[in-house]
Amino acid sequence: MTRIIAGRARGLRLDVPGSGTRPTSDRVRESLFGALESADAIADARVLDLYAGSGALGLEALSRGASAVDLVERSRPAAAVVRRNAATVTKALADNSVRVHETAVLTFLHRGAGPWDLVFTDPPYDLTDDAMTSDLTALAPLLSEDAVVVIERARRSTPPDVAAAGLEVFREKTYGDTAVWWAQPAAASQSR
Repeated sequence: MTRIIAGRARGLRLDVPGSGTRPTSDRVRESLFGALESADAIADARVLDLYAGSGALGLEALSRGASAVDLVERSRPAAAVVRRNAATVTKALADNSVRVHETAVLTFLHRGAGPWDLVFTDPPYDLTDDAMTSDLTALAPLLSEDAVVVIERARRSTPPDVAAAGLEVFREKTYGDTAVWWAQPAAASQSR
C-alpha cells in the first residue's frame, strides 16, 4: 500500500499500477521529503514528476504545500492510476493544480513548458544512461534558477551524467538498493 505520508492529505491511500512501475518506498519518501522540507524546497514550488508511476512523489509534494504539480507518465494503464490518485488528492485538498500528461518524458520536455522549481525523475531501473542524460539535458533549460532535481535509480546504476546537462550534484544518499542524487543548475551552486 502506498499513502500520502504528511501534509494536508496525510494518510490518503494511493493506488499503484499493477506492473511496469517501481514505487518509491514510504521509508525513502519520508526521508526525502523531510530533507526537502528542511531545504525549503517544497512550499509554493512548481513541481514536475517524471516517470510518475502512481504519482506519489508529486502528490506528496502537493500535500506538503507545492503550488502546482505536473505528472508525466507514458504507460496508459499507469497514467489511468495517476489520474485516479490525482483526483483523490485534489478532491481532499479542494485543489485542482495537478495536471496529468500521458506522454513520453522526452516528448513532454521538448514541448518547453516550465519553469519548475522541484523535479522528481524516478525512471524505470532499465532506462539507459544515454536516455537519462537526454532527459536531463532537455530538462535543464526548463528549470528555475534555484531548482532542485531529485534523481532516483538503482544503487548499482551508473551515477547520472548531470554535468552534460549543465547541472551538478550537491547531495547523494543510498537507501538499500535505491540511490538518490540531488542536482541543481550549475549556476545555482554559487548561491547554495
